[in-house]
Amino acid sequence: MSKTQQDPAGNPKATLLLVEDDENLGFVVQDALRQHGYAVHLFRDGKEGLLHFNQNHYDLCLLDVMLPNKDGLSLAGDIRVTDSQVPIIFLTAKGQPEDRIAGFKAGGDDYITKPFSIEELLLRIEAILRRTKEGGPQQPRDVFHLGDFVFDDRNKTLSHPKEERRLTKKEAGVLRLLSQHQDQVLPRELLLNMVWGDDSYFLGRSLDVFISRLRKYLRHDDKVRIVNVHGIGFKMQVDDPRS
Repeated sequence: MSKTQQDPAGNPKATLLLVEDDENLGFVVQDALRQHGYAVHLFRDGKEGLLHFNQNHYDLCLLDVMLPNKDGLSLAGDIRVTDSQVPIIFLTAKGQPEDRIAGFKAGGDDYITKPFSIEELLLRIEAILRRTKEGGPQQPRDVFHLGDFVFDDRNKTLSHPKEERRLTKKEAGVLRLLSQHQDQVLPRELLLNMVWGDDSYFLGRSLDVFISRLRKYLRHDDKVRIVNVHGIGFKMQVDDPRS
């Protein structure tokens, strides 16, 4: 592995999600960015990229447009449902004006056409991260207050005055998404792709089982409800006791 240019404390300048199905290009970009001080997580599949986006904190996403299983525009759209702030740069061989418009409509912040120079990519990344830093990006929350419950995502615990329960990774993944987006309907397919990495029928049945478990865990507080929105997905509702 190439030696990276990190800060004096040995930390990367930023952590990037790179989703690129061209094996050679992906390796070249990952290696070059690492040499310039970035931590880079490389995946070659749109669904895999979405799964790992949900499991980690990223400062910026680099998405190829033409990807297997889930194209880059769809991936960006799913990312935007749960994170409206993380910068997205599209990497693509399609450079027509209508392609660029589609990329920006999907939530992209920038669009770079292949073939591109690493120097140009670095300058675009640095410019976007500089603007993001000036805007004061929010760090991901680890602790959520849900009525009488405290959900600690980092430690995978759900605490109530009557009991404390340790959650599995997938239970915590589903609860985190619902907690992050209270009063917002999350589509079943999005939950499945972000927690399981797939949205097949059989995994859909698993999601129903996990929702039932979480409802059971939350039974001690009737102000906290996971609502089934028929034909679409689920929504976390937490009533304000003052209302």
